[in-house]
Amino acid sequence: MSVPAFIDITEEDQASELRAYIKSKGAEISEENSEGGLHVDLAQIIEACDVCLKDDDKDVESVMNSIVSLLLILETEKQEALIESLCEKLVKAREGERPTLRMQLLSNLFHGMDENTPARYTVYCGLIKVAATCNAIAFIPTDLDQVRKWIIDWNLDTEKKHTLLRLVYEALVDCKKSEAAAKVMVELLGSYTEDNASQARVDAHRRSTFVSGDLPKKSRCIVRALKDPNSFLFDHLLALKPVRFLEGELIHDLLTIFVSAKLAAYVKFYQSNKDFIDSLGLSHEQNMAKMRLLTFLGMAAEMKEISFDTLMEELQIGVDDVEAFVIDAVRTKMVYCKIDQTQRKVVVSHSTHRTFGKQQWQQLHDNLSSWKQNLATVKSSLQTLSTSA
Repeated sequence: MSVPAFIDITEEDQASELRAYIKSKGAEISEENSEGGLHVDLAQIIEACDVCLKDDDKDVESVMNSIVSLLLILETEKQEALIESLCEKLVKAREGERPTLRMQLLSNLFHGMDENTPARYTVYCGLIKVAATCNAIAFIPTDLDQVRKWIIDWNLDTEKKHTLLRLVYEALVDCKKSEAAAKVMVELLGSYTEDNASQARVDAHRRSTFVSGDLPKKSRCIVRALKDPNSFLFDHLLALKPVRFLEGELIHDLLTIFVSAKLAAYVKFYQSNKDFIDSLGLSHEQNMAKMRLLTFLGMAAEMKEISFDTLMEELQIGVDDVEAFVIDAVRTKMVYCKIDQTQRKVVVSHSTHRTFGKQQWQQLHDNLSSWKQNLATVKSSLQTLSTSA
């Protein structure tokens, strides 16, 4: 059966054609329109439309787009339940059943709705879920600023806001976009208040899937950050209310070590909690490498010159490894230094602080005040020269 493009025919005729087509594909649906109006017809059509997704018929795309078109012309108050029903059908279809078409349909529906319509939330969530199953999240808008705007535009309550952020996070993780995922998780955890921060343990302390098997619960946000080879500064995580609720647990102890302790503290922790580290899916070797760099940053922030002997002791490396380590550290652009082979020392010109608290703000204030005073002196000198000339 060939379905027309439904141009210049009434909505009732479109519904009738859709019924006939879906019935021809084996769905249990009457070919006769209901007496309840278009929204009742659409409800019945949507309920049976999943048979189309299992078919390679070239007309399926036009049929499904016709359903979307009819849905968009309904009154807003009649749309919501039908939108939820259609999204559920498109999301729950088996992974191999026309993922590109399902994404296209959801996208057409999403962009066909008014920007401030709250029901767009349901469509967007469905779009993310389908995109995640076929590694196509790159084609979905997930920019955090845009997501924040939608949360406001759709007037989402706290539960829906958290659901949306979790979906975006999971999709970004599945598609290997770790940096973007980390920002979304921090946004999620940061959105909890004093009143509901304890509930955030479901986000800050959830089951992770780094390795196969049944794993114990752990902090997904913390583990993702520690695992990311490009993440080195973690003090902002300690400030999050949900993370503070993990205080006293091993995952919080581990995070604290990466925030402010030295390599020796991590080695001691690992020796006592090897099984815990392994269960997180973290690599001990990668942890050692990251802690060596963090330990070096801490030393560089306090000392302008560091002897080879001190580096070898604190970083637990041999003399032949010092030069290679310093070169790798400089490549991160978190520290600027040079090696003095003759004096067997490293001369530091600048280092990133591992933590940025009151002391660092005061230091920044002092540096800016000194800079301002120096500029005033230069200005005064130039004015004097100009006057005497």
